[in-house]
Amino acid sequence: MYKYNDFDTAFLAERNAQFRAQVERRIDGSLTEDEFKPLRLMNGLYLQLHAYMLRVAIPYGTLNSDQMRALALLAEKWDKGYGHFTTRQNIQYNWPKLRDVPDMLDALAEVGLHAIQTSGNTIRNVTSDHFAAAAKDELTDPRPYAELIRQWSTDHPEFQFLGRKFKIAITGSSTDRAVTRAHDIGLRMVERDGVAGFEVIVGGGLGRTPLIGKVIRDYLPQADLLPYLESVLAVYNLLGRRDNKYKARIKITVLENGIDTIREMVEERFEERRRAFDGTDQLLLEEITAHFTPPKLRGGNVETYLAAYDADPVFRSWADTNLAAHRDDNHAIVTISIKAHGQTPGDATAAQMRGMADLAERFGYNELRISHEQNVILPHVHKSDLPALHAKLKEHGLATANVGLISDIIACPGMDYCALATARSIPVAQEIASRFDELKLEHDVGHLQIKISGCINACGHHHVGHIGILGLDRAGVENYQITLGGDATETAAIGTRTGPGFAYDEIVPAVERLITAYLSLRDSAEETFLQTYRRVGMDPFKAALYPEAQKKVA
Repeated sequence: MYKYNDFDTAFLAERNAQFRAQVERRIDGSLTEDEFKPLRLMNGLYLQLHAYMLRVAIPYGTLNSDQMRALALLAEKWDKGYGHFTTRQNIQYNWPKLRDVPDMLDALAEVGLHAIQTSGNTIRNVTSDHFAAAAKDELTDPRPYAELIRQWSTDHPEFQFLGRKFKIAITGSSTDRAVTRAHDIGLRMVERDGVAGFEVIVGGGLGRTPLIGKVIRDYLPQADLLPYLESVLAVYNLLGRRDNKYKARIKITVLENGIDTIREMVEERFEERRRAFDGTDQLLLEEITAHFTPPKLRGGNVETYLAAYDADPVFRSWADTNLAAHRDDNHAIVTISIKAHGQTPGDATAAQMRGMADLAERFGYNELRISHEQNVILPHVHKSDLPALHAKLKEHGLATANVGLISDIIACPGMDYCALATARSIPVAQEIASRFDELKLEHDVGHLQIKISGCINACGHHHVGHIGILGLDRAGVENYQITLGGDATETAAIGTRTGPGFAYDEIVPAVERLITAYLSLRDSAEETFLQTYRRVGMDPFKAALYPEAQKKVA
């Protein structure tokens, strides 16, 4: 992983010192809240319902053990003992005191972490495939390019005051684990004549106008990445609307002007901007890439794993759900579920963070990843270590065997924390998970992604959930709309609304009716919810959701 050099360290120290002085001026009254707002947003500090919230970047989701321990320190020393991992591979602290934030930022800087550009109308934290450098289906590790983009975009003078926030995601695999088609720019590694390059996707996004991004370039040479990104940003900065913040995202720019017009303008600027790049970016990329040398994987037999798999049904259940194929057959990718039944999705205590840091050192080559699905990954674990790892995870309350199942829910903080939310998300997620744990059905149901947002901004990615739930305010009462058929992968799709929404006390029974309908409709135990929905369509699910309406029709 990338390690800060002297320039990076000095840059971050100066930024933090500047912000410390700004905080002091806010506390003594020299700055009003309106004057302070743009300054704090540049450093990832929000003012939420009850307190300030600090959002810390985890660039492309990669951490080492010392960094995870630093995140635990922040939670324990300056917050309420936990942090919340988000759908953008960030971590949020919901209860810091303003006077403590500079100390928090300095503690992060000591381990090469920061909160720069995790908020504001600028290029946000670049996200990536959480299985990068480990996945069997990967063409190239995308993280060096993500780091190159991070360095290029940090304090880029042209793109600090865009019309709206701007999000970039990158994947190196044919399987899209980075939701690239729902980003302002999505980058997918592809090959042409045996040479790796990028498919470039623009204009994706969720929120009040959910759109799947369009391919603007089917192949871009790696060396042209930064000038092409600059060209896309320049066109958006020129054409993007600033009269209405709800129409200011690049997805609206593409929708209103058409992809062909945008492509023509981008290509014209690309020819100009490419000439300004003298190869320095490629030298920088070479330096960055050297930091991402894969660990030297150890050999050895896997008989310990096979014996435990055969003898222990609890371990076998966890292995079946929480492990993914590694590029090395003697290793596995381990997803640690931060979704114990009835708990807040994405929340981890300081003790759990330290526990995961210790396990990464002992079993995982000192590397962790944060996924956009709000879980933690150990990307390289020798299979012979899996039984011991599982035993330690149980001690920390982190051995829930539910990755990819109905209780592995993505949820935003909702009205419990967020000033923008119009309904609760966390209690709905907790109740759904607890209900299906009671029914002992989730392993029978199989792969199913439920995603919940507490407002139209869609931080819970509900539009691309197999079952999406959107909480809204209807005359002072929480009302939950359901969408079906969303997909966040390489076959990305926006879910379709089923009909009228449901009251808070009706939403869990409604989901239960959907699952009962699915189990009766699927043609085999191997057919997933999404596959069944695509085969049979909306009508039978709608009939299950609204039985009273069906009686009236009859």
